[in-house]
Amino acid sequence: MVSLRHHNCNIDILHQLWELAKEVLTQEELNAKWLLAHNIWGRTAWCMAAVMGQLDILHNLWEWAKILLTPEELNNKLFLAKDEIGRTVWHMAVEKGQLGILC
Repeated sequence: MVSLRHHNCNIDILHQLWELAKEVLTQEELNAKWLLAHNIWGRTAWCMAAVMGQLDILHNLWEWAKILLTPEELNNKLFLAKDEIGRTVWHMAVEKGQLGILC
């Protein structure tokens, strides 16, 4: 389990990275290389935060996504995005017992 102190540090770092990214990336790059980027397993930051039960990080990602993404992108590339074996973030959260993020 992540300690509160460690978690707050992660949020601070995430905010700092966001501010720097806004300065150097275009909106298209922020979308594709920041909010919707996938790791080698096809998982986005949104997915990873959900699986880890990081509600504060999910909230921040959601706020940024509402600013940058269209409703279609929110639906298809964030909420319903699939990993390399076809699981959505919802499937993975349930598998990991992170039911709190589903409510």
